[in-house]
Amino acid sequence: MGAGCAFLTQALLARELGPVEFGAFATAFAMVSLLVPIAGFGVAPYWLKVFGQEGWGAIRFFPSSFRFVLISTLCVIMALIGWAAFGPHDESFRLIIVILSAYVFGQVSLELVSSKFQLEERYFQLALWQFLPHFVRLALVIILIFWLTDGGSVANVAYAYAVVAIGLLMFGFFSLSKMSNGDFDLKGHTKLIAQSNEWIPDIKTVILHSWPFGLAGVFHLIYFQSDIILVKYITGLETAGVYNVAFTIMVAVLLFPGIVYQKFLLPKMHRWANHDRERFYLVYKQGNLIMLILGIVAMLLIWIIAPWVVPFIFGEAYQEAISLLMILAVSAPILFIASSVGATLVTQSHMKTKVKLMGLVAILNIILNLVLIPDFGSEGAAVSTVISNAFLLLIYFIAAENLVFKKEGVGQCEKRQ
Repeated sequence: MGAGCAFLTQALLARELGPVEFGAFATAFAMVSLLVPIAGFGVAPYWLKVFGQEGWGAIRFFPSSFRFVLISTLCVIMALIGWAAFGPHDESFRLIIVILSAYVFGQVSLELVSSKFQLEERYFQLALWQFLPHFVRLALVIILIFWLTDGGSVANVAYAYAVVAIGLLMFGFFSLSKMSNGDFDLKGHTKLIAQSNEWIPDIKTVILHSWPFGLAGVFHLIYFQSDIILVKYITGLETAGVYNVAFTIMVAVLLFPGIVYQKFLLPKMHRWANHDRERFYLVYKQGNLIMLILGIVAMLLIWIIAPWVVPFIFGEAYQEAISLLMILAVSAPILFIASSVGATLVTQSHMKTKVKLMGLVAILNIILNLVLIPDFGSEGAAVSTVISNAFLLLIYFIAAENLVFKKEGVGQCEKRQ
C-alpha cells in the first residue's frame, strides 16, 4: 500500500508539473536522499546487528547512538543548505533543496523507529509506520493539485514533503524517548539486568561500529539513483523528469524484496547467523531461488504492460520513459536475487566486505554514467544501471559463497554424498 501511494504521488506530480518541473523536483529529492544515510550513518541497521549479537546488553549503545544521530543529522542539513546557496543552481532550485532538507529529519526518525519495531517484531506497527508517510504525502499532493488554486507548484510540493518529515520527527522523538528510558520489548532474547559497572560506549565507538552500514547506504543510493542527478546536470531537467518516471516504476517493483529482507527477515538473519547456522543457510538457498522466479515474473510483466501503463498513468509527455523502463526492467531479477544474497553479508563480521563491494559498484556506476550519458543520454544511464546491478550480484554471490557459507557449502556436499 505504501508503494502504491508513493507511485500515485509520483504519477500525479509528473502529470501536474510536466517533465521540466518534475525533473527539478526529482533531482532535488534524489540529491537530498543521497545524503540521508550520512545522518545517523548506519546507527539504525547497526542496532539490528548488535542486538542480534548481545541481546538486552546492547541497550548500553543507546545514549551515544542518539547523540551521534543528532550531530550527524545537523551536519547533513548544514551541508545541504550550503550546497543550495553556493552550488550552480537558479533561485527556484535553491529553494527546493532548502525546503526538502527537512526530509532528512523525517527519514532519520523513520529508520530509527523502524529498527525499534523490527527488534520488537511488531510487524503490523512497522508496516503502518512505513505506510503512513507515503499516504499523507499523497493526500497533501491531492489537496494541492485539486483543491488549491495554483497549489501544484514545485515549492508547494516540497513544503508538503517537509510537513510530513516534521510529523515523523515529532512522533519519532516521542517513541525513541520511551525506548531510551527502558520502555522496549526486545524479542528473541532473555531479559538481563544491567550491571552498574557495565562499559558504556562513547560516540567514537558507535561510529567505529556503525560506519559500514552508513557507507553502504550512501553507496547503494549512488548506484541506484545518482543517475537522475547526473542526467539533470549533463542533459537537462526535462530528460531527468522522463528518466525519473521509469525509475519510479522500478522503485515500486523493487520494494518487495526490500520489505522481505530489510524489514522482515534481517533481524532474524542476524540471530540465525550467530545461533542457528543451518536455518541461516537454508533461508539463503531457498531465498535465492524464490527471488529469481519472482524477479523474472516482474521483468516480464514490466515488458508487457509498460507501453500502455506509462502514457496512461503519467501522460503522453513521458513516452520516452517506455524504452528506458524496458532497459531497467532487466535489473528486476538481478536485484531480487541480490537482495537475498546481500542480506547474508550484513551479518557477523562481513559488513565491511559488503561495503567495499558496494563501493566498487558505486565507482563503476559513476564512470559508466560519465561515459555513456553524454553520448546516449538517459538510455546510457539506464544501461549503466543494469551493468552495475549485474556486477553487484556477481561479487555479492562470490563473497557469500566463499566467505559467509564456505563451511556450510562443504557440509551440504558431504551430506549429499
